[in-house]
Amino acid sequence: MSKQEEQILVVKRELFDRIGSFQGLCRDVDRYLPAFLSKENNFFVSRSSAEEDPSLKQLIPYAVFRHGGKILHYTRGAKSGEKRLVAKGSIGIGGHINDTDESLFSFDETAYHGAVRREIAEELRLGGAFTERAVALINDDSTEVGRVHLGVVHLVDLDSADVRAGEKAIAELGFATREDLLARRDSLETWSQIVLDGLPSLE
Repeated sequence: MSKQEEQILVVKRELFDRIGSFQGLCRDVDRYLPAFLSKENNFFVSRSSAEEDPSLKQLIPYAVFRHGGKILHYTRGAKSGEKRLVAKGSIGIGGHINDTDESLFSFDETAYHGAVRREIAEELRLGGAFTERAVALINDDSTEVGRVHLGVVHLVDLDSADVRAGEKAIAELGFATREDLLARRDSLETWSQIVLDGLPSLE
């Protein structure tokens, strides 16, 4: 039996343009997220078709973890689901929302927040509690990857520095100051560069 292809959450690019498309970071979460999470505005499609269709935007939670004034960072390993980002540094933990997160045959804000928590639990092993909040959206139409994705940036404040990788795709996990990360900015994936640049405005 062939393995069923992953179905992932998307919104139409046309909706993004209608609300107001942008390049880079946008702090006006309340302008976009409720519309994207309205049941009539999102749907699931196969990942392979979404990756090749710029008329769709894949909605990706992108969580940035902080503790003691430092930011969690890692390198995307060979097991990463997004092959175009392998070996890139990153400060964002996140991934596609798939149809296993769906509730009552549609996807809404409750299901979204559940999916964010699931993604965190899958990718990291946290030794303490945390708080998280959505603080911005991120869009980068300048790259092949960015044209078909739209990120929702979550700031996650950790009670403990006890953090371990939960997946082989996450390598060289550790904490660093923003200044240290800016010094190696060119080694980071584009989304991480954009978030790192704008981080002071997200406090």
